[in-house]
Order: sequence, then C-alpha cells, then structure tokens
Amino acid sequence: MDNPTRAEAWALLCEFTQSDSLRKHALCVAGVMRAFARKAGADEEQWEIAGMLHDFDYEQHPDVNEHARVGAGIMRERGWPEVLARAVESHNPATGVSRDSALERTLYGVDELSGFIVAVALVRPSKSIHDVKVKSVRKKLKEPAFARAVNRDDIINGAEELGVELNDHIGEVIEAMRGIAEEIGLAGEPAGAS
Repeated sequence: MDNPTRAEAWALLCEFTQSDSLRKHALCVAGVMRAFARKAGADEEQWEIAGMLHDFDYEQHPDVNEHARVGAGIMRERGWPEVLARAVESHNPATGVSRDSALERTLYGVDELSGFIVAVALVRPSKSIHDVKVKSVRKKLKEPAFARAVNRDDIINGAEELGVELNDHIGEVIEAMRGIAEEIGLAGEPAGAS
C-alpha cells in the first residue's frame, strides 16, 4: 500500500473504533494536520491520514503502554507505509519512539491540544469553535479539574518540540479547527436552540 487514501484510512479507523467521540477526535486531528501540512508545504493527504489514524487502536487498547504500539503493528502487518506507522507510534510518549520528522512532531503537538480545545468549545453556550479564544484556552489549562484526561505536559511539550510559542500554537490549532467546524460538530448552535 504505497499511497493509502483518506477513504482507506477512514475504513481502518471505523474497523477498530466504534465511539462517535473518538471518530470525531480523529477527524479533528486529521483536519488540523492537513492545515499544518499546507502551511509547511508538506504532503497534505499523508499528514491528514496520520491524524486520522493516530488513535485508531485506542478503543481496543487504551493502556498507555499498548496504545499506538499495537496500532503501528497492525499498520505494518497490513502494509501501510512506515512513515505513517511511525507517526502513529511516536505520538504516544510511552512507546519511547522518538519524534524525528516534522510530521511526527506536529502530530504530537496537535493531538492533546485539539482535544482540549474541543472541550473548551463544548462548554461555551454556542458550542462553537468560532467563539473560542486563545485566552480562554490558556485559562482552562490552569484548571486541573477541567478536561482532566488531557495531558497538559504533552500540550506544552508539543509546542516546544515544534519550536513555537504556546499562545501562537493554540491560535493556529483553533484556526485550523474553524476550517472543519461543521465536520467535527463545532459550528455552533443557532440562536434560540436548546
């Protein structure tokens, strides 16, 4: 499988992931990765597929020591390109796989942050990514009880590995998510909807 398609990635994701929220997270990270690839002049489809598949094994293998390692193994067994398997494997720090490429560092840098930004959007009255500001994300990051499953260290380290200031990184991820708001269910609710 030299050049897998988005449709093939979606099929693999859906084979292992039944949860609507995990599928939406995959679409979110995929869309953010596509936007970051465009900005970097990289292969947009490859980066999007890496984003879509990064957690495809999580539902069946949530243990931090198995997650991503199992997924990368499945990808290798099925003949997926090594660049994608390695990106999936390296996004989980527990695997010990170094992040050597821009693709790998970007996937790590946007994964936890995009999930956190979704949580911030969902507590807004509008439930819209268009109403999320960098300042509100930074404020929520300081509240340990908010979205407690999100690893704050991964968010901070992700920006550092990309060599960008955290506020700028948050702003770029928010902007990328605005471009896919409809697909990830964060376009907002019409006024008066309940």
